[in-house]
Amino acid sequence: MINYMKRIFGVILCLWVLVIGAQAQYRTDILAHGFEQRTLSMPDDYNGKVEATLIRRLSECKTSRALLYVHGYNDYFFQRNLGEIFNDSCFNFYAVDLRKYGRSLLPGQTPFEVRDLSEYFADIDAAIHIIKEEGNSEIILMGHSTGGLITSLYCDRYKNDLPVQGLVLNSPFLDMNQGWFKEKILIPVVSFWGKFNKGTKIRQGTSTAYAESLLKKYHGEWDYNTHWKFMISPSVTSGWIRAIHLGQVKVHKGLDIPCPVLVLFSDKSVYGDNWTPEFQKGDAVLDVGDIAKYGKSLGPKVTEFEVKDGLHDLILSGKESREAVYREIFRWMRDNHLDY
Repeated sequence: MINYMKRIFGVILCLWVLVIGAQAQYRTDILAHGFEQRTLSMPDDYNGKVEATLIRRLSECKTSRALLYVHGYNDYFFQRNLGEIFNDSCFNFYAVDLRKYGRSLLPGQTPFEVRDLSEYFADIDAAIHIIKEEGNSEIILMGHSTGGLITSLYCDRYKNDLPVQGLVLNSPFLDMNQGWFKEKILIPVVSFWGKFNKGTKIRQGTSTAYAESLLKKYHGEWDYNTHWKFMISPSVTSGWIRAIHLGQVKVHKGLDIPCPVLVLFSDKSVYGDNWTPEFQKGDAVLDVGDIAKYGKSLGPKVTEFEVKDGLHDLILSGKESREAVYREIFRWMRDNHLDY
């Protein structure tokens, strides 16, 4: 009897250690308010050590549904309201800071450096593996801007064994917004150069207008770390240009994403180097006409929705616009039986 009780106690102790060990992988996230994070150690790349970071906020509902959010270029996950709204709708919420972004940026790394967008697939795979291990069987993938391009290519790559049930795209980066000469001549030339010389630095614009439309200390409603999401986008490399260009060429030829896809974009683009009130009512980064055009080529189950006065990151738009975004997302989920 004593030996039997010892064995029972040993089993209970082992289970307790496993549970505590699993929980200990998460720590309180910088966002607090129920958000947690854990580091995902990834295989080394051409520059050495790389990591991704998985952030989560669990719903108080008993649910097996989850949403995984993938940020854009010059970005990281900080949109706390997004997680809270999905939690309130009985979804466990997850986000990933991709390698060399935000929480995952390591000392000595060039922020946002990439040579092939498929490098990020391992980060998404690792996140989805954990999400499923934690009891979630239905997953919606959501990507913003460059994250929208990455997640579209990801879903097309794994179309024969797709691990997600739906894809939501928030102003996806499906085409450059650079004018005919740059898009048709200069960018393909730089892309070809990047095949052989991946580290050539290419300066971007110096406008802070979009950042001013977001940040609370200027004209927006939000606070974020400007050492992770710069007010002025840093130089990119020729390798980065090549990765984006080749990804967009695939989109332009047409993808075959089998799951339902929701493509969200503003009703207008705005232009200029200096902030004006118009920057609070339109996409200051991409040509929304390009999103509408190429969004249709993503697969057979695409729904497009235009958001009045939406900013580039639609969930950071003014109150009425972002509420319209959430209404459309949940309507689309119901129509496609993704709200279970």
